[in-house]
Amino acid sequence: MKYTGPKAKLSRSLGIALTPKAARVMERRPNPPGQHGVAQRGRPRRVSDYKRQLVEKQRLRAQYNIHERQMRNYLRKAAQRKGNTPDNLIHALESRLDAVVLRGGLAPTIYAARQLVSHGHILVNGKRVTYPAYVIHPNDVVSVKPSSRQIPVVVEAVDGAAPPPYLELDKDEVAVTLRYLPPREQVPIICDLSQVVEFYSR
Repeated sequence: MKYTGPKAKLSRSLGIALTPKAARVMERRPNPPGQHGVAQRGRPRRVSDYKRQLVEKQRLRAQYNIHERQMRNYLRKAAQRKGNTPDNLIHALESRLDAVVLRGGLAPTIYAARQLVSHGHILVNGKRVTYPAYVIHPNDVVSVKPSSRQIPVVVEAVDGAAPPPYLELDKDEVAVTLRYLPPREQVPIICDLSQVVEFYSR
């Protein structure tokens, strides 16, 4: 199942800010949640390989807000393709419609991106798509439909947008074009993909 519950608590647990609000909370309370969180700051603990891999897998899932079954399917298909498995995995995840909406600056969080897609506010090459996992290909254009462009969350996100190099944002048209499938170093996620691959290889 996907992660539910307070995003700030989840962010503190994983050590990554999943939302702007979570980032503000983590500035004040950087330690993990719970009664043992404070103690962990001053006493380094030995972490097993399994725990390290598990945390990296959870971080990756949380940043894309996807089910465990979806992640397993993405990993399986990435391993079957030619080339480097971590690169194939990141290509598949960054090709998701909700990920393009987020990275392109049309939404402030992956949760808002998924909601915009599911509620029918997003067009792909001029046609409405309501499936967050819809695959975007290079040169596809993802846009907010004209009647939805003044939604406050969209306006705020576009105003402060700074897309990575593989995405081209047209602020006037409120549209994003996927220029190419990105290498890992251009994707703004916090995760050791090799640890994720090892976790699912067990």
